[in-house]
Amino acid sequence: MSGWLSHLETGWSIPEERAFQLALGEGCRSVRYDRAGCGLSDPLPDPPSIDGELRQLDALAGLLGPEPFDLFGSSLGAPVAVAWAAEHPERVRRLVLSGGWVRGGDLAPPDVREHLLGLVGAHWGLGADVLTDVFAPDASAALRARVGRYQRDSSDADTAVGLLALGYRLDVSDVLGRVRAPTLVVHREHDRAAPLSGGVALAAGILDAELVVLPGRSHLPFVGDTAALLAPIRRFLGLRAPVRDALGLTSRQREVAALVGAGCTNREIGLRLGIAERSAEGHVERIRDRLGFRTRSEIAAWYAAETDSTASGQVG
Repeated sequence: MSGWLSHLETGWSIPEERAFQLALGEGCRSVRYDRAGCGLSDPLPDPPSIDGELRQLDALAGLLGPEPFDLFGSSLGAPVAVAWAAEHPERVRRLVLSGGWVRGGDLAPPDVREHLLGLVGAHWGLGADVLTDVFAPDASAALRARVGRYQRDSSDADTAVGLLALGYRLDVSDVLGRVRAPTLVVHREHDRAAPLSGGVALAAGILDAELVVLPGRSHLPFVGDTAALLAPIRRFLGLRAPVRDALGLTSRQREVAALVGAGCTNREIGLRLGIAERSAEGHVERIRDRLGFRTRSEIAAWYAAETDSTASGQVG
């Protein structure tokens, strides 16, 4: 279950999100969906509500058949997943909650919530940029720009306001005790959108829930140290560590990307790494496919932006 907004098609074009989803679902069947009013789904028939969210998940679960499944809820998807797991204990095998909360009113003071709702409603472009800075402070400038566009592509301003307001008014404190599925709560220590206290409250209210607190400030799962986030989730779900790194590249592909960034030709890459020129060309092609790029210059720009972002994070 996604967070506030999603767009399956646009999100897949963002290398970092696509890599996160591929690593998360490696070795299993992963099912995602755009909630009503977002992405590829139809417009909202009614104002956003917890009942509407649960009906949508009911419909999807019906298509998956009677067998229990693991449910992963991120951000707004976390309290909704809690409510659904409490109502359907026989369907949820394991529950994973990332960047979630118990009471939406605890996310920010009333004046901050009202300011953000007003900004998103009146100036959706500016609102998306402001929220991107909150959701993804560890992202490079290029990735922040992509995330801002991603939010605007995911919904119109009215839907964005309605879903943001839903997140602020959600309160699942009365159903936490009814969750019976083994539960993992993962939360970044300095999450700027959802305070750590929300994750602590989720873990405290669910019987025998495991809490893993990770370093970092970014709310979006695919921003920041995604490898650290993926490791406990996949371990909890009984899955091996992914073959690829959190950005979707093997160690050899990362070496090749660095050399592309340095301006090396395929022949020069082959000589540097002791491989055939054709093998170097194959690595470059697979990197382009994995990251959704068409040219070497895009690989070089991406690698430079990532390197700058990592260096900035180390300095900060």
